[in-house]
Amino acid sequence: MSDNRPVIAPEEDLNEILRIRREKLAALVESGNNPYEQVKYVRTHSSASILASFEELNEQTVSIAGRIVSRRLMGKASFCHILDGEGTIQIYVRSDEPEIDYEAFKNMDIGDVIGVSGYVFRTRTGEVSVHVQKMILLSKSLLPLPEKFHGLKDNDMRFRQRYVDLIANPEVKRTFITRSKMITAIRRCLDDRGYVEVETPILSTLAGGATARPFITHHNTLDIDMFLRIAPELYLKRLIVGGFEKVYELGRMFRNEGMDMKHNPEFTMIEMYEAYSDYNDMMTLVEDLMTCIVETVRGGDYEIEYQGTKINLKPPYRRITMVDAVKEYTGIDFNAASIPEIVAALKAKGVETADEKISWGNLLFLAFDELVESKLVQPTFVLDHPIEISPLAKKKKADPRLTERFEFFLCTWELGNAYSELNDPIDQKERFMAQMRLRAAGDEEAQVMDEDFVTALEYGMPPTGGLGLGIDRMVMLFTDSPSIREVLLFPTMKPKA
Repeated sequence: MSDNRPVIAPEEDLNEILRIRREKLAALVESGNNPYEQVKYVRTHSSASILASFEELNEQTVSIAGRIVSRRLMGKASFCHILDGEGTIQIYVRSDEPEIDYEAFKNMDIGDVIGVSGYVFRTRTGEVSVHVQKMILLSKSLLPLPEKFHGLKDNDMRFRQRYVDLIANPEVKRTFITRSKMITAIRRCLDDRGYVEVETPILSTLAGGATARPFITHHNTLDIDMFLRIAPELYLKRLIVGGFEKVYELGRMFRNEGMDMKHNPEFTMIEMYEAYSDYNDMMTLVEDLMTCIVETVRGGDYEIEYQGTKINLKPPYRRITMVDAVKEYTGIDFNAASIPEIVAALKAKGVETADEKISWGNLLFLAFDELVESKLVQPTFVLDHPIEISPLAKKKKADPRLTERFEFFLCTWELGNAYSELNDPIDQKERFMAQMRLRAAGDEEAQVMDEDFVTALEYGMPPTGGLGLGIDRMVMLFTDSPSIREVLLFPTMKPKA
């Protein structure tokens, strides 16, 4: 169907359109038909319900509402499409309908929100439509929508004006409906397993639970600086101490770090903790959660494609230690080579370290980060991380250089992080002290001492498994979205001057 909107290019044309639309509004107000005074419109159906139930609704009267997104004006009859929350449907407007002001209809604009009632029928071309018998203007659009066949393509403008993006690009709404379904599936999966959803502070006097740089604000009444949380971990483990055995929290986190295709300073994650379990149980939980998501949003189809790469989400997932992963992908055996030999081998592969006193564990992580992560496309659990980068995880009995920690990788990204949680208060305090020394040496992301958390551990925390998953990256994966901004309704943007 053709569209009578002009292609808006020159600024003078846009200014003329704005002037005309405001004049139309002024005329409506002057005539006592101010569209903004409408407070409610009762609908009986949606576009989708009419299209899905045409046989039942044929010749039946319905009431629908939505935004005019295209129209074809003719002499005594016109066709128009309106967009509601579930899709678009065609309406048919005739000049001889006794309760229709046909001239008023022709004076409406693309973008106006209307309510119509009439009977359902099928046109000669086979399109299910509504023959309008009554019509009311519910809201006047003073700004023109993007031209139909080009839409809103400028990504910067799309993210700044998401409300226009949602109107112009229907697939965007589907992304966020999928996001909502995924979150519902995760919650249902955990609730069915006896987990209790809780809420912990977003503002805190300490920024702990992760290695990251926090946002700082100030509390005027208490006259103290406070931090937006970087993770809820330490609060959730306090609840395990207090007797909750299965808890989770899904919410916003804030990290004052860089922005790129996979990072936004404000993001959503979920953390969950289960008493009397370990990181092996958390791997099983990841597989269960992924299964719940696949069944909910893909009808049980485990084969997906992300940006041209095929991925199989069917559990069980591969499990490999960090030492073995480095050996497999680089040939460097960290259990057999000396530190000088490892440094030389990494240098030969283009990985330099300026720290002459770098530890075995930091070298292991450097090798993995630089040379292995980019190879992990299919779902993979990378186990047993070095203690230097895992201040909250329990040591491995067989090798105290390592911890019972895994990261869950998929499509070369880290999607999850889990530990057998450290519950030794003495060991925990010593690791906090080591982090504080790093902080004193200039590492702004090193963790701070949390004396109250250590006190909580002194009361006794049972063996516990803990898991955190990045919701935004998971939504990117399931919606084939190339950037995290595509899956955040209102991503962080630098204000225009």
